[in-house]
Amino acid sequence: MTFSQPALRRTPWLIEARALIALAAPMAAAQLAQMAVMTTDVILLGRLSREALAAAAIGNTVYYFAWLLGSGPGFAVSPVIAQILGARPRDRARVRATVRMGLWVTMLASLPLMIIMLNARWLLGHLGQEPGLARDAGLFVSMLAFGLPFTLGYQALRSFAAALGKPGASLWVMLAAIVFNGVAGYGLIFGHFGLPRLGLVGSGLATAGSAIFAFVAMLVVIWLTPGLRAYRVFRRAHRPVPVKIRELVRLGLPIGVMNIFEAMLFNTMTLVMGTFGATAVAAHQIALNFASITFMVPLGIGMASTVRVGVAVGRGDLAGARRAGVTAMVLAVGFISLVAVAMVLFGAQIAGLYLGSGRNGDEAVIVLATQFLLVAAAFQVFDALQVVGAHALRGLKDARMPMVLAGVSYWLAGAPVCILLGVGLKMQGLGIWIGLAFGLAVAAAAMVWRFHRITRVA
Repeated sequence: MTFSQPALRRTPWLIEARALIALAAPMAAAQLAQMAVMTTDVILLGRLSREALAAAAIGNTVYYFAWLLGSGPGFAVSPVIAQILGARPRDRARVRATVRMGLWVTMLASLPLMIIMLNARWLLGHLGQEPGLARDAGLFVSMLAFGLPFTLGYQALRSFAAALGKPGASLWVMLAAIVFNGVAGYGLIFGHFGLPRLGLVGSGLATAGSAIFAFVAMLVVIWLTPGLRAYRVFRRAHRPVPVKIRELVRLGLPIGVMNIFEAMLFNTMTLVMGTFGATAVAAHQIALNFASITFMVPLGIGMASTVRVGVAVGRGDLAGARRAGVTAMVLAVGFISLVAVAMVLFGAQIAGLYLGSGRNGDEAVIVLATQFLLVAAAFQVFDALQVVGAHALRGLKDARMPMVLAGVSYWLAGAPVCILLGVGLKMQGLGIWIGLAFGLAVAAAAMVWRFHRITRVA
């Protein structure tokens, strides 16, 4: 059988697309499952009260700051292992050391971050939030704090499984965590199954409990999976490996800071939304939650690109690394464009899913959330491009310059436009969302340019 020259040229791209989809599909599904845990909280609290939903939205700004600051080393585990395996597929010792030190670093980092979370009420009060919202949000975050070490540890274990080509391991864990969180949340928020009615505090306890459950379940899955158990990641667990600690911190710290630049732009704008009242915050939380759900698929594709790019770099194949990154960008943009159309056509119906019926003020929340979803549809493509670009760069172990580019994009471009339109021109929530879209567009252009520049083959 003979092939035409164009067909031969297309073959490496098709092979890469298939390999990327096979890795990205369970990763994206696991991301969606993880997001479903959070969405369960939003839906349950939306049925409790608008005030509870708003307090959770405000409290999550503190929680995600702490999580993102501590998550970098866990994310760094994946590209480090990918490059090790690309160069030496049978090097179990270095892989094992990477996972073990990833757990060391994330667990140690969680301790000071928990202190920040336990003081959330004080912090939010000094950031100008309404006293009632600050009080309730502080209670919510203080419960979440006890799950933080387990959430960070889970990320390190998950990165290990993904780099070994076993992303399904975390998928099964998160599916079980959805059930755990849903049942525990329903019982503790509303007082069912013989449990006390704790409202917002119960939601925080259920979410923290689901984090502990996910970490323990991930350990069990690793033990039950021969391809993962063979690495014996807890062998000599007490013994430090300084070179690996330095590598993970060197790569993980800028990854964490970069994530903070983006996430804290959104979280800061949530705080600004808080000055517009509970209706604006609730609508913002609904639109942001749905946009975040759809974002999980491009994020899963981006995480897969980290592994694919890292393995290619490890074996010295720069052209293969470029092919992996570009393929991931095309797949992510293709998917998210379809979602954007649905957000434009069915915005009101989407917003209505998050609220009960017949309560005063719900209609105003739905109308405002529908407007926000229209803007979210516009920036979805930019969000997909920037996240895949950033993760592809991680596969190259390029983290410092993307961190700088993210800081410029979100805080020198996006944030000023948010404030100008939302506060200065009194467009309030709509202006905030337009500014967010602008910041993402700048970030997308910067990440794609950086990846193109590094992987350009003469």
